Amino acid sequence: MAEKPGSSLIPPQPIPAGAYAFSERIHRLMDGRPKDDATVARALAGTDDFVDEIAARLYTLASMLVGEGEASVRLVETAIANTDASSAADPVKGRHACRRALCAVAIESIARRNPRGLAAPDPGSHGSGCIEKEDLDAAAESSLEFERMIAGPDRERVRLWLAELPAVLRTVFVLRVAAGFSAQETAELLDMHGGPQAAEWSADAVRETFRQALCSLASQLLQATVLSAGS
Repeated sequence: MAEKPGSSLIPPQPIPAGAYAFSERIHRLMDGRPKDDATVARALAGTDDFVDEIAARLYTLASMLVGEGEASVRLVETAIANTDASSAADPVKGRHACRRALCAVAIESIARRNPRGLAAPDPGSHGSGCIEKEDLDAAAESSLEFERMIAGPDRERVRLWLAELPAVLRTVFVLRVAAGFSAQETAELLDMHGGPQAAEWSADAVRETFRQALCSLASQLLQATVLSAGS
């Protein structure tokens, strides 16, 4: 199935204000010339709030994968340290590189906890999903509902739903929806960082697993609607 590069159930978030100016500062620091601490401090003066916003967004992504707390903080620190500094010259590429670095270390952490937790499904196996075909463009209405839930009063309900999902469904869902990776890139990340049991992931396997997660989300949304109607 053909898919648009970087397609996601939720449309990409807009680049934050000031991102291009921040990237330009970083790019100037990377001219190959030695810099003393004072020069670096002057170059980064006034960017603390922006850096905090980047860290907060990465923490939100990490917490969806491994839960709230110190583990997510460590993942953010490791991801920032592992991100290729050259990607900072372009805010879009920089955001993608940061998310990829974070998801890579998160997948490794999940695999250490449970070596079989991210095992690729058997080839040809298909669940009895409620969605016959993954069509991200047609899922716009569901994406808006998910955005409302993850940012609004139902935030805790969504986090509990994510926490209760099997690790493999949660990981695929977060990589596709929150990180915005394609099925192919998600398969590559699982294959590279999910341990020996995850060596057989393919884009088709990701799509099937994602479909199962979407069915679970649809069930959650239906339950929330019924509960709201009955209250």
